[in-house]
Amino acid sequence: MVSRGKAEQQAARNARLAAALRENLKRRKAQARSRKEPVTAREVGPAEAPAREMPANGSNAPDFRRNRRPD
Repeated sequence: MVSRGKAEQQAARNARLAAALRENLKRRKAQARSRKEPVTAREVGPAEAPAREMPANGSNAPDFRRNRRPD
């Protein structure tokens, strides 16, 4: 087995990390684009639509609390 120098190993590691970061960025951008697209009534019927609760404060922001208490 031929051992590679430390500089070559570091360069190979940096190349792997750069490729992984690029793939991660592409995946996250695709997820953001899919969240941005509106869901139409044709895609999800009224019975299949997820029920969304309105927060007690009246805003349209989703409620991310872990232990939601009925207010």
